[in-house]
Amino acid sequence: MFINMALELRKMTNHTYVRRAGLLATCLAATLASSASGQSSEFDVSSQIGPAPVLPAPQRSLIPSTKIAEVIGWEDGQSPTVPDGLAVTAFATDLANPRTVHTLPNGDVLVVQGQKPPGEPQSRPKDFIRGWIMALAHGSGGDDPKKDSNLITLLQDTNRDGTVDNRIDLLTGLNAPFGVAWTDDTLYVAATDEILSYPYKLGQTEITAPPTKLTSLPGGPIDHHWTKDLALSPDGTKLYVGIGSNSNIVENGLEAERGRAAIWEVDRKTGASRPFATGLRNPNGLTFEPETGALWAVVNERDELGPNLVPDYMTSVTDGAFYGWPWSYYGDHVDERVHPQRPDMVATAIPPDYALSSHVAPLGMTFSMNAAMPEPYAHGAFVGEHGSWNRDSFHGYKVVYVPFENGEPAGKAVDVVTGFLDGDTTHGRPVGVGIDGTGALLVVDDVGNTVWRVAVSDGRVTDQAIGTDNVKSEATEAAPASTENPNVDVTTRQSTEDSTGTSN
Repeated sequence: MFINMALELRKMTNHTYVRRAGLLATCLAATLASSASGQSSEFDVSSQIGPAPVLPAPQRSLIPSTKIAEVIGWEDGQSPTVPDGLAVTAFATDLANPRTVHTLPNGDVLVVQGQKPPGEPQSRPKDFIRGWIMALAHGSGGDDPKKDSNLITLLQDTNRDGTVDNRIDLLTGLNAPFGVAWTDDTLYVAATDEILSYPYKLGQTEITAPPTKLTSLPGGPIDHHWTKDLALSPDGTKLYVGIGSNSNIVENGLEAERGRAAIWEVDRKTGASRPFATGLRNPNGLTFEPETGALWAVVNERDELGPNLVPDYMTSVTDGAFYGWPWSYYGDHVDERVHPQRPDMVATAIPPDYALSSHVAPLGMTFSMNAAMPEPYAHGAFVGEHGSWNRDSFHGYKVVYVPFENGEPAGKAVDVVTGFLDGDTTHGRPVGVGIDGTGALLVVDDVGNTVWRVAVSDGRVTDQAIGTDNVKSEATEAAPASTENPNVDVTTRQSTEDSTGTSN
C-alpha cells in the first residue's frame, strides 16, 4: 500500500499539483505518526540552541512527522528580510540550483551549481515517500523550465559597487560539484566522486585546460549525501573535504558507509588522504576560525526520532576525534535503532560545541571577522539553515548569526536573513553563505535560484578584497590595511559552506 501511494505521490510533480500532493503526504505522515503530533508546538526550540541542548525522549513511528513548504519562488521586487542597518539585494539571479559561493583573492565570486546524481536505490518502502518529499521540498523555484545545472559561474564586480558587471560560466558538465578552493594558480573542485584541479590564474574568464584528478571520493551507486565541501588549510598544504553518510542510520549496511560520515584530510601535492574526523553524519560549511585556526563545520544530524530530535549543530573539528554517528548522538546518547551496538565507540564520542536546534538543516557557514559588517554581526559566524521537513511545524529557512569570543560561540543565535517562508509556502531556501570581495554577506538560495547580497545600509565596503581561502593576491599584499574601520582587515580567512539537498 505504502509503495503504491508513494508512486502516486511521485507522479504529482507538476507545480500545479504541489499543494495537493503536499497535503496528501502530510496527512499520510500524520496518520502514521500520530504519537509525535503536537510535540513541536509544545517544545521550546530555543532550549536546543547553545552548548547544552535539551534532548527529549526519542519518538519513533512508521512514517516520520512531515511538514513541507510549497516552493513559489520570488516575484519581481520581492526579497528576503534583514534587520535595520542592513540592506539586501539580488547579486545574481536566474541560476541553476546554486549551492555554494567562493570568493577569490581578487574579489571575483564563484557560484557552484549542482544537482544530486540520479539513481540512488531505495532500501525501505517509506524511502519512496521520503524521496518524493525531498524532491518536493527542494522545488524548482517556479514554473520556468529547468536549466542545466552542474556548473561553476564566475561573477565579477569590477568597481566594487555590489553589482555584477561580468558573468561567465567558467566550468560546465561537472558531476554534482559543491566545494571549491584556490591557491597557487590552481582551482580545486570537489565533484561528488573526486577532487579535480584546474590551472587557473586570477582574472581569467575561461578554463580550457583539462582537469587533473587529485583523489577519488566516495560516490555512487547509492551516494545518499552527495555534496562534498572543501576548505584549504591555513598553511595551504592540505585540503579538507566533508563527506556525508550513505543513509540516515546505516539502513544500507556498514560497508556502504566506508570512508563516509567523515572529514578527510587530503595532501594538496600528492592526493594522499586520511580520515581527519569521523562520526559526522553530514558535515558542510567547512571553514577555519580566524583567531584560533581551528577547523569548524556545520553538521546535519539524523532523522526519524521525532520533530525535536536530534539537534543539528556547529562544532570545531579535532584531528582523530569521533562524533558519534551512527551509534550515538550528542556524546553518549545511544541510538537504539543501530545494530550491532558499539558501546566502545559510544564511550569515545565527543559532544559537539553548539546546537542549532533540530532539523534546521545547516548547509553553510562563514565567519564575519573583519568583513564590512556592523558591530552586532562583526565577530561571529553566519549559518545558512536550509529548513526542516521532519517536523510538524517549520523550522530553519533562514540565516542566523552566532557571536564568538576567543574562538568559541558566546551567545544565542539571532536571525539575520529571514522572509523566505510565507505561510505554508516558501519563496526560497538558504544554503551556502560567504563574504564577497567588498565584505558583504552572500546568501545562496537554491530553490530561488538566486544569490542574495546583504550589505551595510550606509554602503561601507572593505578597502581590499576578502577571499574565502587564506590566500592573498599580489594586490592585497601590496595594499595597506584599512585604518578607517577596525572591523576591516583583508588578511583574515573567510570560508563558505552546501548541501545535502533538504535532508538533515
